[in-house]
Amino acid sequence: MRNVLMIALVAGALCAAPALAQTGQKMGGNLAAADRTFVKEAAIGGMAEVDLGNLAKDKASSADVKQFGDRMVTDHGKANDELKSWAQQKNVTLPAELDAKHKATHDRLAKLSGDAFDKAYMRDMVTDHEKDVAAFKKASTTAKDADLKAWAAKTLPTLEDHLKLARETAAKVGATGMTPKKAKKK
Repeated sequence: MRNVLMIALVAGALCAAPALAQTGQKMGGNLAAADRTFVKEAAIGGMAEVDLGNLAKDKASSADVKQFGDRMVTDHGKANDELKSWAQQKNVTLPAELDAKHKATHDRLAKLSGDAFDKAYMRDMVTDHEKDVAAFKKASTTAKDADLKAWAAKTLPTLEDHLKLARETAAKVGATGMTPKKAKKK
C-alpha cells in the first residue's frame, strides 16, 4: 500500500511540474529579476516618451521641439512595438499604462505652454534620455535573456541619437543648466 501511495505521489508531481513551469513562464517567472525590472522600466518609459511626444507636438511653440516630439512618437512607438513582440514570444506581461511618476510629469507639462513648455519638456528629455542610455547600455551587456540583450543593443544607438538631439534642442530653446550638473554626478 505504501508503494502504491508513493507511486501516486511521484506520478502526480511529475504531471504537475510542466503545468507549474508553464504558469511561471506566462508571468515572466523564467526571466531574471534584473531583466524583468529593465523590461518594465523600458515599457513604461517608452509609453511615456510617446505620450509626452504627442503633448509636445500639440503644445510646443518651437518648431524644433515639435519636430523632436514627433521623432519621439515615431521612434519610441517602433521600439514599444518591438518590445511587445518580444514579450508575446516570452509570455511576459508588460505594463498597460503609465506609472504615477510619468503621469505626474505629463500633468505638470500639460499645464505649461509656449516657451515654458519647450524648456521644461526639453530638460525632461535630456534627463530621461541620459537615464535611458545608461539603462540600455547595461542591459545590452548584462541581460540574461539573449533576445532582450539583442533588442537593447539594437535600440541603444537610437537612444544615443535622441540624447544628442535632446541636448541640441534644449540648447536652442534655452533650457540650459542640466548637462553640466548631470556630468558631475557621473
